[in-house]
Amino acid sequence: MLTPTRKNKVQKSLKICVLGGGSFGTAMANLAASNRCDSTLWVRSARAVKYMKNNQINKDYLPDHKLHDQLKYTSDLEEAVKGKDIVFVAVPSHAFRGVLQSIAPMISAQAVVSLTKGIEKDTIALMSQVIAEELPQVPFGVISGPNLATEIMNKVPSATVIASKSAPLKNAVYSALNSPIFQVFTSDDVLGVELGGSLKNIYAVAMGMADAYEIGENTRSMILTRALAEMSRLGSHMGASPLTFLGLSGVGDLFATCSSNLSRNYRMGHMLGQGLSIKKASKKLGQTAEGINTIQQARVKAQELGIFMPITDALYEIIFEDKPPLAVAFDLLDEGQRSDVEFSLSDL
Repeated sequence: MLTPTRKNKVQKSLKICVLGGGSFGTAMANLAASNRCDSTLWVRSARAVKYMKNNQINKDYLPDHKLHDQLKYTSDLEEAVKGKDIVFVAVPSHAFRGVLQSIAPMISAQAVVSLTKGIEKDTIALMSQVIAEELPQVPFGVISGPNLATEIMNKVPSATVIASKSAPLKNAVYSALNSPIFQVFTSDDVLGVELGGSLKNIYAVAMGMADAYEIGENTRSMILTRALAEMSRLGSHMGASPLTFLGLSGVGDLFATCSSNLSRNYRMGHMLGQGLSIKKASKKLGQTAEGINTIQQARVKAQELGIFMPITDALYEIIFEDKPPLAVAFDLLDEGQRSDVEFSLSDL
């Protein structure tokens, strides 16, 4: 069950690094610096690091926001990781394993936390599983929730979930990130929290595509609720608690990413709905839309487990099999008689 941590004194001496200079990674590194942590942001590009040092702006991902004057920057991976208490990893899912393999010789007593909401291609592994495979000696966790980076940078009140089996790790993440405008909650359900954060990207693509066709509020509500049913259905079969999907990392993140143009997966879906190809939409977006890969991986997993996921199947047919969107949508609406509520109290 998702519970708030007890309010405690911020540990001023925490040393953290964030690997990955995208919008969310930058926002988390900046938040930790604002909380008086020794915070370092690692970015591959030495040129980008030089610009950020000189201007305190991440011009590629958050060009309109000044970063905290105590935030540090480096393109040297060893400099970023060595001696830190927590290593947050915020690189795209396709690069996640490679980054862990690179930092493995530098890991001593650090904890590792994934900020990446995706599923690894081909292996269908979640990022927590990749951490366990590549760095079996470290305590690890995952962060997920309705965390649109621009709103966090604008100091809009927000909340997130840190899921881990390690109580000290959850306490440390709370100390590093919690503030009056960014509430950190905790969970023991690593699988459920991570699946919520990954799977909701599928439905953000679906909602963006649907909005391109100017759907009504009834249809939006139908997509959201059936998306939640799909997420919890797959998650529970994989071992997650259905209740986790009613929290911040489930319905909270689902609502945020399906309702905002700030969501890159929503924007990707909207461009696809306007007729752009994946290649052209990706170039225009300029960032990784994890939902496209997640559609493929979740469909494979659902077929393997025999789980009914009609929205995911419909998106796959439209995007990867070039089937007409409207024809697929009408087929989707006629999915047969089903119960409205996915789980009863006896299932929980």
